[in-house]
Amino acid sequence: MTIKLLYFSLLRDAAGGTEETTHTIQDTDSISVADLLQRLYTQHPALRPWDGKILVAADLEYVKRDYLIHEGQEIAIMPPVQGG
Repeated sequence: MTIKLLYFSLLRDAAGGTEETTHTIQDTDSISVADLLQRLYTQHPALRPWDGKILVAADLEYVKRDYLIHEGQEIAIMPPVQGG
């Protein structure tokens, strides 16, 4: 399964300065947001301190951690939204 990952704001820096990447997950047709985040924390340990605050969107809609991601989706990884 291949998905597109987008990192925003401070999380872009935590992911090594990557704004957009293609991520391939072997041997599955879907993966939960929670499982994806755990994999990303292994690859980019600087993301882990943000756990619990990260917002995730799948194809432009906010999703919860139990949401199942499928082939070809665009997943946005964002810090908490702040007003001003």
